[in-house]
Amino acid sequence: MKLEQAVAEHYAHGSLEQAILAALTAAGKDVDQLTPKDLAPVDEFHVGGRPATVAFAEQFGPYPEMRLLDIGSGLGGAARYFAREHDCRVTGIDLSAEYVAVANALAARVGLGERVSCRQGSALALPFAPGSFDGAYMFHVGMNIEDKSGLFAEVRRVLAPEGVFGIYDVMRLADGELSYPVPWAGGPDSSFVADAATYRRLLEANGFEVLKERDRREFALGVFAQMRARGAAAGPAPLGLHIVMGSTAAQKVKNMIGDITSGLIAPTEIICRRAG
Repeated sequence: MKLEQAVAEHYAHGSLEQAILAALTAAGKDVDQLTPKDLAPVDEFHVGGRPATVAFAEQFGPYPEMRLLDIGSGLGGAARYFAREHDCRVTGIDLSAEYVAVANALAARVGLGERVSCRQGSALALPFAPGSFDGAYMFHVGMNIEDKSGLFAEVRRVLAPEGVFGIYDVMRLADGELSYPVPWAGGPDSSFVADAATYRRLLEANGFEVLKERDRREFALGVFAQMRARGAAAGPAPLGLHIVMGSTAAQKVKNMIGDITSGLIAPTEIICRRAG
């Protein structure tokens, strides 16, 4: 519980919904006529944002009326994408009460309140009955969870037979100390970056069959190059992840980019299926 509390405090903002709405207004958006696309610059809190979500979906294979669980749902950007673009019904769970409140408020603003619902809770004690979901996914969540075996056991429990589980996490490529702070942690006490081999071993030990794996380092490096080009041309946009990450946003991003560029870590996708 102490670890989960520390993780929740790392992501705390205090007035996040108001800050997002103010930035949307500054960007020329009508906050009473929003679309999920309008929110994408701020609510896709993972490397590559919306393009990464779209690419992940192509591997994951969502379908209409699929019952999806979004683990570590954050501000609900991925959940709204799957609901709007693939007609899924998405339930999100997150440690942060503030993130959950903002996610539900934003879903209502874009007309997805009946297809997206988020609630506060722990990924290690999912408050759902066995077989509740056809699929589950998590984007940049495992780096905050030390007990990945316990996590995968819980995911398997709430998935229906043959249910699909997709992961898009930052994973370790080589030994070495990470530079802190990073977007997911202020220091090593709440950062548990593991390599893809560890993920595979624990997934298989908990009853999953790994179907696909994809290193997204080159994709990430391309994203960073585009960020630098846009920043040089136009400066920082009003709406972006700096709102979510707070005053240390620039240092967090710089450290993460440095560790990815040096080959220490990389975003990685794993798609698997509940066996049996």
